[in-house]
This record gives sequence, structure tokens and C-alpha cells, in this order.
Amino acid sequence: MSGKHNSSGFTIMELLVVLFLVTLLSSIVLPVINTSIQRAKESTLKENLFQIRKALDDFYTDNGQYPEELHDLVDRKYIRKIPEDSITESDDWKLLYSDTSESGQGIIDIKTRSEGAALDGSKLSEW
Repeated sequence: MSGKHNSSGFTIMELLVVLFLVTLLSSIVLPVINTSIQRAKESTLKENLFQIRKALDDFYTDNGQYPEELHDLVDRKYIRKIPEDSITESDDWKLLYSDTSESGQGIIDIKTRSEGAALDGSKLSEW
């Protein structure tokens, strides 16, 4: 028998180095992915707020009053469906009503119920 030892596996040191590199790379990539996801949610929220506000304005222009419920926008075909708040992942929006009797008691604006902050530091509830 010869004294040569033929091993085809990895040493523990090689496995530890690979594990360290994978951990290092994932710790760099995960924050970037999370920021991208948050940015996409904020962009979707802005777009949904814009679309609902436009529908509210169009409803007022056509009817001389604001809708009493968000579902009035869907029923009257101003929007196809009430969009979901991408931050709270719910369709439970904060509704702001008109306080003048001149235009009736209707929804004049809509905001997110999220109390969090956007990536730019602004409050989401103030958008």
C-alpha cells in the first residue's frame, strides 16, 4: 500500500470560507433588496392616491358634489376597483370629508393610514 491519500471532498476550512463569503454577500444584497421593495411600495402608493384623487375630482366635476362613499366611484365607473394601500396592504383608507353644506357631505381627499416614514423622510400620512 502506498502512503498517498486521495481525498475528493472539501476541507472544513474551505467550507467555512465559502460560508463566510455567502454570508457577507447576503448582508450586502438584502438591504438593497429591501430598499427597492420599499421604493416600489411608495411609488405604488403615490400612483393609487393620484388615481383616487383624480376620480374624486372627476366625480365632483360631473355631479357637483363629492361621493359619499368610495364605492360610489366604482359604481359610477370612475375607477374599476378601489385600489389597495400598498403600505398597509389594505383597502382601508383614511377618508377626509367636506365640511361645507354647499357641496354636500362627501369625500374630498384620501390618505394612507400608515404612520410610517418614506425613504425620503417625509410622513406617508401627509402625502
